[in-house]
Amino acid sequence: MRDLIFTLMIAVLVPVSFRRPLIGLLTFSWLAYMRTQDLCWGFARYQRWSFLIAMVTFAGFFSRPFEKLWAPFWRCYAMIALAIWVALSVAASDVKSFGAVPAIIEFAKVVYIALFTTAVVLRKEHLRMLVWIIALSFGFYGVKVGLSGVLSGGNITVKQGPGGMLEDNNNFGLALVMSLPFLIQITQAERNPLLKRGFLAIVPLTAVAVMATHSRGAFLSMAAAIGVLVWRSKNRFVGFAIAGVLAVSAFLLVPDSYKERISSIQDYEQDGSAMGRLAAWQTAINMTKSNPVFGVGFENFQANYWRYASGAQSEGKRVAHNAYFQIMAECGLPAYGLYMFLIVATMLALWRVRKRAEELYAQSWIRDYAVMFEATMVAFIVGSTFLNRAQFDLFYHLVAIVIAFEVIAEREFSGKGEVDGPIELHGGELRPVRRRGFRGVIPAFQRGA
Repeated sequence: MRDLIFTLMIAVLVPVSFRRPLIGLLTFSWLAYMRTQDLCWGFARYQRWSFLIAMVTFAGFFSRPFEKLWAPFWRCYAMIALAIWVALSVAASDVKSFGAVPAIIEFAKVVYIALFTTAVVLRKEHLRMLVWIIALSFGFYGVKVGLSGVLSGGNITVKQGPGGMLEDNNNFGLALVMSLPFLIQITQAERNPLLKRGFLAIVPLTAVAVMATHSRGAFLSMAAAIGVLVWRSKNRFVGFAIAGVLAVSAFLLVPDSYKERISSIQDYEQDGSAMGRLAAWQTAINMTKSNPVFGVGFENFQANYWRYASGAQSEGKRVAHNAYFQIMAECGLPAYGLYMFLIVATMLALWRVRKRAEELYAQSWIRDYAVMFEATMVAFIVGSTFLNRAQFDLFYHLVAIVIAFEVIAEREFSGKGEVDGPIELHGGELRPVRRRGFRGVIPAFQRGA
């Protein structure tokens, strides 16, 4: 029955996605992040629904006149250049991995979905819907795993995620952490009391789910994201006080097994897993020194590991356990430069938009969203230091979402954005009425300045 219901939903969404590419993007994001098909048990579980939606959406998009394929930003061209360089790294490698070609195709799909996002997310309501889809997709698993953790008294360990890019518990933990700023922002902006209480429950349950993964990288990532949100809050003293109370409460409530897992971070020299990561990082450096231009080839780190390993190490194949070393070792220094450009340029754009919003408005959805995206980016930057996630779908999608957000914000800064809701006459000019929530923007004249 579950398979039939899900298939009927897709059947309804296919023609809608053809007519409305934005709906197609939202549907694809829902399928990619919630992995809805993995919740089925029969035939629907093994179908490539996201591929179907993507093809139908692209067909609908190209069947009618369009203004652009992607936003003309350097970050978009950097993603294209990175995808090309990844393919060249495989062609130039002397060891051909069996899964290299499918991995290239998958990476190209990730990049184009990101580029496509900049072409169809054109208004703040579009952006809002996409943020909700991503937040609720991960929030579903936050509630599911979090409730299990609470009901079991914390005696639960998630060793495997729902599938796809979330199959590994560490990747699953990182994705949940990256969704937390989205969920927190929705909670703060939501005006409906019932929905607000619902999201207030989702946030702590998602945090419990992150702890249930027992991922030390996810723990550090969550601490960094919360730190950004508190630092950017309007009252830092209150923010740090609340964060301190929550941290103490969490420490008292979490099981001893989790405390021991986290405390092992400082004893990395006695931790075999931590020492294995350090050895893998050194091996990645060795690969880069020998192959600085194209690396050893995308997805070829394991196949080449023992050719470049140094020192006494345990047997078995290893991954880079670091997104930055991974892209550098597998695809060379030019790819590493492009990857770092995406991160740095995105962070600089967010800081610039936030600062501009603070100068113009006493309170604005633009500032709140800039902080939300900044916390999410910091979560990825910290978490990917310990994970092999250079091809993480959500990262490239986030870069594209920030580009769309920047375009929408700049339009509103220039006064060319759409005016939502009631307006009032002030000083001979019609201006938006001060309101709360997503659409509420307080113009500079209302600050009393």
